[in-house]
Amino acid sequence: MQRTARGGADRAPARWLVAGALACGLLAAAGPAGAVEGTAGRSAGAAPCTSEQLVADGAQRIGVSGFRITVVNEGPGACVLKGHPAVALAGQGSPDRNKPLDVVREGRAGAVRLEAGDRAWTRLTFTPVLGEADGYCDSGAEPGVAPSVVLGVGGGGLQLAPDDGGNFALCDGAVRATAFRPASP
Repeated sequence: MQRTARGGADRAPARWLVAGALACGLLAAAGPAGAVEGTAGRSAGAAPCTSEQLVADGAQRIGVSGFRITVVNEGPGACVLKGHPAVALAGQGSPDRNKPLDVVREGRAGAVRLEAGDRAWTRLTFTPVLGEADGYCDSGAEPGVAPSVVLGVGGGGLQLAPDDGGNFALCDGAVRATAFRPASP
């Protein structure tokens, strides 16, 4: 009996150690980005960024099928941007008339605090269209081409075109997008 009581007494601290280790493990798994994401807007006193205060001038082509898109906070004060953008193909007209793409999210989404004038960026990578003029998709899908995309960010959409005057060309109706990151000055 003494052994049972003693074993039970020994188990209570062990349970606390296991519970503490699990809690620490969960916090560690969230990583620094998780900790920032949960507190940046509150402790820093900045509201989430809105599409009305963000501007994106164009999409800088990176390689054959990638684009770097930089957004600038042109609002009167700081805001917090986090997550991955939504992306849709669009024509020359209204950004509301678009074709949403499936976004494959890349990277952990952390909060990015943008003071007025600060910039953040995301990289979009499309599955390339192969071949020449008529092009084809390796998957057998029909290639898609559009002169602009709508970047869904801050509760609205920012319509932009490639800065080289070309088109966005893709296969499979999907795009890979990185989480927003701070842009170096």
